[in-house]
Amino acid sequence: MKNQWTNFYAGNVEVKAYGQQVEAFVNDMVRKRIRIWNMKKMGTDAICFTIALYNVKKMRVIIRKYDCKATFLKRSGVPFLWRRLLFNSGFLIGFFLFLTCLFLLSNVVWGIEISGAKPETEHKIRQQLTKMGVETGKFQFNMDESGTIQQKLSSSIDEITWVGVELKGTTFHLQVVEKKEPKRAKMDSRQNIIANKKAIVRKIFVEKGKAAVSVNDYVNKGQVLVSSNISNNDKSSVLVPAKGSVWGEVWYKSDVAIPLKTEFSVFSGKEETKHYVKMKTFSLPIWGFKKTTIVNYEKDITDKPLFFLGWKLPFSYKTVTFRDKESVVREYSKKEAILRGHEVAENDLKKMLPKNSEVIGRKVLRESFESGKVILSIHYQVLENIAIERPIIQGD
Repeated sequence: MKNQWTNFYAGNVEVKAYGQQVEAFVNDMVRKRIRIWNMKKMGTDAICFTIALYNVKKMRVIIRKYDCKATFLKRSGVPFLWRRLLFNSGFLIGFFLFLTCLFLLSNVVWGIEISGAKPETEHKIRQQLTKMGVETGKFQFNMDESGTIQQKLSSSIDEITWVGVELKGTTFHLQVVEKKEPKRAKMDSRQNIIANKKAIVRKIFVEKGKAAVSVNDYVNKGQVLVSSNISNNDKSSVLVPAKGSVWGEVWYKSDVAIPLKTEFSVFSGKEETKHYVKMKTFSLPIWGFKKTTIVNYEKDITDKPLFFLGWKLPFSYKTVTFRDKESVVREYSKKEAILRGHEVAENDLKKMLPKNSEVIGRKVLRESFESGKVILSIHYQVLENIAIERPIIQGD
């Protein structure tokens, strides 16, 4: 079996030798250690046998010594197949182009299916996917991993609680779980306005109901600000849905520490990318053969599986990106560090404040310099709407 495979790869020929000294010719080849197989006699002066292609030249030298001739009946093996393929190069090129097209089409996204989302939410998801480069007609290995897509969608769209992203063949399947508002308790059309935090009342705007506090009053969290209970002239009372806004002065404290000297790394924008075909632990470079010229870099490696007609291939597409990093030292004077500390503290404060809030006062409680850092403790006075609705539930 081993010899048959070896002969097939090396190539072999079937020879017919005929003449008066044909037997002497065959015996001489055997003495010269030329391997012969499938030998059979054809009449009195002819013998048919098979030899390896690389022994044909030796056979030609030997046959000249004897009164006989040889003709080739059949040629087989890889060398002859390769010659036929080269002769029919158009067919060979077309075949490889066909396989290449199938391979490329098998790694293109042809569909994005979204289930579990309302039409409005689905539209937002598709818009976000387009911004991320996840579109039909684009190659899969140029897109983010499914986990990365899932994380970006969850953080950028407020209407969804969870989204599962799975790539099956050439289609992305997204399973969406939307946020659901909790069921509100059964109630009448009556409600009070209460304070959501401690504050000093500065402005009161009542649309419906009766103000239960006055300007400059100190209120605690949960205290009624606008009551739904309205008294009539006949000393009877009516409950209405209280509406309005109450603006109060709320206090916040912010602590920040700003180092005078900071060393950090930034990307210069220069980067180099190398492309590979990876099979297990072996990576074959296909583009970007030169050694990277970037000295200080951060290396980002992506490994994308490749498919052919829905089957996952044993090799993958790997990219290695080298991003140039530079070390930057930032130094502040004490005055600059204090100004920067105020900026950082106020920016952090604004992130946690409700909309339309206004900082109306600030006071530095502490300003010190320790271990190369400026430490600030700042007290803020903020004017914000502290009113929230609280339904009057049946049975209250």
